Amino acid sequence: MKKVSWVISCLSLFFVSSIDAQDIHFSLWDMSPLNLNPAMTGQFDGDYRFNGNHRNQWSSVTVPFTTYSLSADARNIFGQKNYSGGLQINQDRAGDSQFNTFQVNASGAYQMNLQQDSLNNLSFGVQLGASNRSLTYDPLQFDAQYNGFQYDASLSNQESFARAGRTYMNSNIGVGYFRKFQDRKMITGGIGLFNLLKPKQSFFNDDNIKQDIRLAIHANAEWKVAEKWDVLPTMIFSSQGKYKEFNLGANARYVLTDFMGVYRAVWAGVFYRNKDATFITIGMNYDAWKVGLNYDINLSTLRPASAGRGGFEIAVQYIIKKSKPTRVMHRICPDYL
Repeated sequence: MKKVSWVISCLSLFFVSSIDAQDIHFSLWDMSPLNLNPAMTGQFDGDYRFNGNHRNQWSSVTVPFTTYSLSADARNIFGQKNYSGGLQINQDRAGDSQFNTFQVNASGAYQMNLQQDSLNNLSFGVQLGASNRSLTYDPLQFDAQYNGFQYDASLSNQESFARAGRTYMNSNIGVGYFRKFQDRKMITGGIGLFNLLKPKQSFFNDDNIKQDIRLAIHANAEWKVAEKWDVLPTMIFSSQGKYKEFNLGANARYVLTDFMGVYRAVWAGVFYRNKDATFITIGMNYDAWKVGLNYDINLSTLRPASAGRGGFEIAVQYIIKKSKPTRVMHRICPDYL
């Protein structure tokens, strides 16, 4: 019984901290660019990009937290050079109350070239949209439903709830930097600010409870270290209210082939999130496709209850690059033919 009580206490603290309405986040954040920074809209090599993400967390402890994200963005939108646009849909559900967050965001960005080519630029992005948060009270159990012997769902919970949902506007901005030195040698970084309007969050109509502004600072590099090998160090610092998160790690990538538009590679890496988890990533690039898998190993104070099991994540990316005229290889025939 002491062990059960201890686990329940840990879960209670976990859920209380979760009620502060922290933003959606992924461990494979580089494969969810519009969640990372609005300035990452259009920051890729190609014309159209599509991303899909799914995360399942805490299934070993409680009702799993499930998160989905879909996004699409395009460069030179409507024929306007250096202007990019994107659309994103997020869906997150957590806990017995089915606490649900649904978001739709549209983003736009402008890439300002710092040199004559596009290999060194600054990007400025804006993201606007709407979020809806809701929960269901019916699955929850209250003290008033205890009949003296056991829980009785037919009894009234004797609670009066002000609302079961709330809709608010999203307003996010960001700036990014991109520099490509040569093939397989580049750096990217940026700063994003989210929830600038600080929307109201209370389900009890308490106007003093608002969503905190989130700051995200990120940087990564792709660096060729051998003919077939690249190293990809990455960091991200995120701060929202009293919560701070720092992620640091790197992937190693082995290039299978890179010739005449055919690009195939495999990669894997290890990352650390301060006071929370270490996570392992593996993935593959196959021409226009990129697929990544991630697993979080819990290191926080919830570890005794979770047995170290955190979250599984999968991400898929597809980039369309308009085909260029094929170079015709001519062969000179001998005179005697």
